[in-house]
Amino acid sequence: MTTTAADVQVPHSIGPIDLEAHRTALTGHCYRMLGSVTEADDAVQETMIRAWRALDRFDGRSSLRTWLTRIATNVCLDALNDEKYRARPFEEGPCGTVDDELAAAEKTHWLEPVPDAVSLENESNPARRVLLRESIRLAFVAALQHLPPRQRAALLLADVLDHSASEIAETLNLTTAAVNSALQRARATLTERSVHLDRSESLRGSDEHHALLARFVEAFERYDVEALTSLCREDVVFSMPPYRLWLQGTPSVGAWLSGRGAGCRGSRVIVTAANGAPAYGQYRRAPDGSGYIAWGLGVLEVSNGRIERWNTFLDVATLFPRFGLALSLPA
Repeated sequence: MTTTAADVQVPHSIGPIDLEAHRTALTGHCYRMLGSVTEADDAVQETMIRAWRALDRFDGRSSLRTWLTRIATNVCLDALNDEKYRARPFEEGPCGTVDDELAAAEKTHWLEPVPDAVSLENESNPARRVLLRESIRLAFVAALQHLPPRQRAALLLADVLDHSASEIAETLNLTTAAVNSALQRARATLTERSVHLDRSESLRGSDEHHALLARFVEAFERYDVEALTSLCREDVVFSMPPYRLWLQGTPSVGAWLSGRGAGCRGSRVIVTAANGAPAYGQYRRAPDGSGYIAWGLGVLEVSNGRIERWNTFLDVATLFPRFGLALSLPA
């Protein structure tokens, strides 16, 4: 039976409660914890169910957002164990060549992108808005995957959501000293991996990223390989999950695009936004010429005005609907 607001007795001093107003913030938090938009969706739904069932016990001592985040964190911890994490191809093995076999791993093995629209809440404070955007970057979320689940939760609650050590201790059922120790270890791990929350990049980079994406889309639809590689850093990393193969360097990327990737010639591209970065949906021509079929969700990680990592996620059946993208386009 579905539980509705009318079924729940809420203390009169608290007033009306709108759990749906917090869905976007909860999706962002669960995505950071889990590295998967599909698992984040499931975790948020479970959070809402648990919250409705416990709403009569919410006494308003903490904010509703803090209370919901506490529930969501524990939902995510229930779904995680120390062996489970989402990876990226270039973390899994050595750089490949354009002639290597295309071996795939299970799609549940790989870090997934998340749409900005469902994971970044409207935030009036510019500094806060930048922090939230930086915290869903693929590089940051990938680094989080290397933290044990409780360290991951402690770091996100402290450094992204600004919870106090005592609030985190209550959420994780730890002592304050244990929380501080977990934070110290988590921050040290991120430092070792050269990952941090860079607020300055988002402040100066938004217009630059839009301009870069416009040039990229124009070059891709012309399938101008030289123009595409000129937008990349010389040491660009190119990957296509669920394939394990990854390439590095503009010569290798250019050779791939001109050779085995040449089936992408004539593609259509639709701009979107993922992980606080320029992104696009790519459609290849249908074999019978009747239109275009979804091929990949591209996310471009940019550094100093150039593409540093070019990621194309090929699980379109899972990802395109979440980005509001059709699975086919007419001719």
